[in-house]
Amino acid sequence: MSLNIYLAGQIHDDWRQQLKDRAAEKNLDIQFSGPQENHDLSDDIGENILGEQPNQKYRDDVGASVNNFRTDILMHKADAVIALFGESYKQWNTAMDAGIAIGLNKPLILIRPKKLIHPLKELSNKATVTVENIDQALEVLEYYFK
Repeated sequence: MSLNIYLAGQIHDDWRQQLKDRAAEKNLDIQFSGPQENHDLSDDIGENILGEQPNQKYRDDVGASVNNFRTDILMHKADAVIALFGESYKQWNTAMDAGIAIGLNKPLILIRPKKLIHPLKELSNKATVTVENIDQALEVLEYYFK
């Protein structure tokens, strides 16, 4: 009964590692994937492959194409998605990934603090489960194994 979980959300702190460590402590049989966490590599990958671009718009576009290719494969392989919305960073990629998960009919655990209830109400309504922190998300995953 192994699970493959895609972890969508910002890459600027260690929330993914915290979740992985706590899942390991509970001996949950889960494989995790997610976006490229090396921010420089994520930004540079398009030019690394296709060469220098004429301006920032094209640089971002070719990088986004390669990142979207990677995300599409990993999301299709995932059994479920966890999308974390925090309070510190802009959440465009998180919203996009959560929308993709919904479009793919992937079970979605949405993590969002109380402060974001109103701005995320429609997305929360479409998620399979909405919780407020990673510990609650882990409890949902743990319940799967019982």
